Amino acid sequence: MSLKKKRRIRIIAFSVVALIVATTVIGFGLRNGIQFFKTPTEVLAKSPAGHEVFRLGGMVEVGSLKRSGTQVNFRISDGINVVPVTYDGIVPNLFKEGEGTIATGKLVDGTFMATEILAKHDESYMPAELAEMGL
Repeated sequence: MSLKKKRRIRIIAFSVVALIVATTVIGFGLRNGIQFFKTPTEVLAKSPAGHEVFRLGGMVEVGSLKRSGTQVNFRISDGINVVPVTYDGIVPNLFKEGEGTIATGKLVDGTFMATEILAKHDESYMPAELAEMGL
């Protein structure tokens, strides 16, 4: 075999090994972060560690929304299980009972302590300002 062929084979072998190592490292790094949110059923089935920050998603249970100043208490349901949520701050305008939401925070003594609330809407949503303009 010529020197050029040996060099090409080494470069190809090194590239294949580097690709396998990079793929493995990326896979291990993303194994817990790939899921966008957990449902109440998933949270109750496998309770996360007390320090673990994650996203909890589902529907705001009708009749569960209680406001006291900037503190908001409600329950998120996936139709099977329910998790109580406490949030201190201003919630989005689209946040209301019977609508989808995603909360970021920690589970503490069975209550989800949220640090951020996102309201979900469908693709036909239009801000009130644009709807009034007839757009």
